[in-house]
Amino acid sequence: MLNCSTAAAAHFCNASLAHKLSPPSKPSLSHSLPSSLHVSSPFLPHQQLSPHNAYRIADIRNKHARKVPKIVSSKGEPLKVMISGAPASGKGTQCEMIVQKFGLVHISTGDILRAEVSAGTEIGNKAKEYMSSGRLVPDEIVTAMVTARLSLKDVKDRGWLLDGYPRSAVQAESLEKLNIRPDIYILLDVPDDILIDRCVGRRLDPLTGKIYHIKNFPPEDEEIKARLVTRSDDTEEKAKARLQIYKQNVESLVSTYSDAMNKIDGKRPKDVVFKEIDSLLSTLQNDKEDESKSGKLAKTERQFDKSSLEKNNWRGIPTRLNNIPHSREIRKYFYEDVLLATQRAVRDGKTRLKVEISIPELNPEMDVYRIGTLMELIRILALSFADDGKRVKVCVQGSMGEGSLAGMPLQLAGSRKILEFMDWGDDGAMGNFISIGSIGGKEVEEQDDMFILVAPQNAVGNCIIDDLRAMTDAAGHRPVIIVNPRLKDLPGSSGIMQTMGRDKRLEYAASFEICYSFRLLYYAGTQFPIMGALRMAYPYEYELYKRVDDESPKKEKYLILSKFAERPSGEEINDAFEGKTRDSKRSPGIWGLLSNLF
Repeated sequence: MLNCSTAAAAHFCNASLAHKLSPPSKPSLSHSLPSSLHVSSPFLPHQQLSPHNAYRIADIRNKHARKVPKIVSSKGEPLKVMISGAPASGKGTQCEMIVQKFGLVHISTGDILRAEVSAGTEIGNKAKEYMSSGRLVPDEIVTAMVTARLSLKDVKDRGWLLDGYPRSAVQAESLEKLNIRPDIYILLDVPDDILIDRCVGRRLDPLTGKIYHIKNFPPEDEEIKARLVTRSDDTEEKAKARLQIYKQNVESLVSTYSDAMNKIDGKRPKDVVFKEIDSLLSTLQNDKEDESKSGKLAKTERQFDKSSLEKNNWRGIPTRLNNIPHSREIRKYFYEDVLLATQRAVRDGKTRLKVEISIPELNPEMDVYRIGTLMELIRILALSFADDGKRVKVCVQGSMGEGSLAGMPLQLAGSRKILEFMDWGDDGAMGNFISIGSIGGKEVEEQDDMFILVAPQNAVGNCIIDDLRAMTDAAGHRPVIIVNPRLKDLPGSSGIMQTMGRDKRLEYAASFEICYSFRLLYYAGTQFPIMGALRMAYPYEYELYKRVDDESPKKEKYLILSKFAERPSGEEINDAFEGKTRDSKRSPGIWGLLSNLF
């Protein structure tokens, strides 16, 4: 009988598979893998981890500049930028600074509408009919105006800055159909109270058209101050109404531009905000220049989604996984495998994700478990998403219980300190794009884009589920990724944890979708030799492998036995190893009876 490597998946295995398994999400490399996969050297020889420090990741990511979105234009094309921000977010000021620095053509739908109407063009006259009657100009007319402007020579030569457009999913879809995509989507993020204060405090100089603010940008002299007026739409009531509409519009665009979106903290001084925007656009511009020279997409070490571990180039499962400590190459292989699957799931809009990886160094039930290996995996995930401009909060559960019963699971002891003292690079990722927190609803802040939770788990007499649920509720649509969770119920001193609300807790724990899973398979009750492995990497199938000794001395390889759309049971795994078809019946007799009973 086979046994999965950890007890955490005991519910998995029936009768013949005495222990447990736990793998990830959906279909796998099924269409590209041959029926028998020989793996002798699964790592990429040209990519070596730094020999200086097991915790350093300089070999995996670029040290110098934050990475910008993966949407890269064809060679020689200028920058294509979209910018969005609520009323009074400072978007107009940033547009002026972007145009001045990068020379992009600033395209605002309001300016276009006024220009077309003033010129008396056919499309302008159509728009005027709606505007004169107080109706909104239809999306198709606005989109036609925008696309016409984008087709002009100055835009093609200099690039474009699309200001506040698209505003709805319909408009975004229209641009998608025309293959109009931004290199980067800048979202200025400012808290509601600051936005409303900026609106209510704005004043207009009717003589010059210049905008002032009674506190933040007062007029130069008393003469100007005396003639300032408040615009009719700069009241608190109207500001709140416009803000609500803006939020709804932006929410509808997240799925379309999530891979290009970079959220910028807009409550800071304008020069500080522009410095971050400048860094993003300059890096993107440099990358595009490099691509133009080489005639192909730039391939940097930090672009894992373009690496040779993608579907058609996946090299298979590493060998000699029972050799401890694992080599740097083996750790790097699994880090990249997990990262690619997680990136794909996040890009597909998944928000509740689970990573389950149980190689010996990440299996807390084995005496070779290494907390440092888990922390290194967490760091690679966090840095990669931070390189995409996301603000990532890495969370470790705090002490559970009260008084003399306070404490935390041994597996997590000291983990927060390790995270704090780890090398996060010298480009300012930690503090600017990455922060460290605890698990709980109060830890969720408005500026956070996503959350990575380090091995959340229940302890005897204490349950993490309530804090975890509060956090996911507060996070809303933002991704929450739990890595190697242990959320099965454990007994309390009075047995309460085993009975009250158990179904709801287990239902919540199961609500996280597995995006990556890897388990080694052993004979029941043993941890040697390895008999095979079960792997799943989103969005592909579960793949079952058998480990066999190669003809060469001291060599081994993994042969693929079967693929499953859903996570297989222990019975299905044993059947595959025994060569039985899936529709064959269990053998009769006392063993078959006992198997069915168990």
